[in-house]
Amino acid sequence: MAIPPFVGTGDLPRGVHRATLQEVLDQFAARSAQRIAVGLRLQRIYSIAQATGRVRRFVVFGSFITAKPEPNDVDVFMVMDDTFDPALLTGETIRLFDHLTAQSQFGASVFWLRQLACLEGEQEAVQYWQTKRGGGSRGIIEIVEGQP
Repeated sequence: MAIPPFVGTGDLPRGVHRATLQEVLDQFAARSAQRIAVGLRLQRIYSIAQATGRVRRFVVFGSFITAKPEPNDVDVFMVMDDTFDPALLTGETIRLFDHLTAQSQFGASVFWLRQLACLEGEQEAVQYWQTKRGGGSRGIIEIVEGQP
């Protein structure tokens, strides 16, 4: 499935759009050195998170997936399996799952919940990230393996 074109605001149309990591990188990690750098950050974050074996959903939102020419960072939300235990993490993985450390060392805003903590359900937790800070909504991308 192709990533839809931006709407007039420079955002993706509202919805959770599924795409592979490669599709996201092809679409958003090009056209400038800054976008390429942020794309490399996303690729690294995705790889580290997937190595835990506990990622259920991996969502990208924020300026990286907009028409903004020079996004500063990448914003990520993950739903983790209920067996995910950050106390067992080591090395750069532990740094990724600490919000403030991830911001300074990975150039990313990383948010996560265990599946059980998604009180309104996993899908509702994912859809929440469509809401913009100042109000309104935007589309977000869920990265999926293989063919979306």
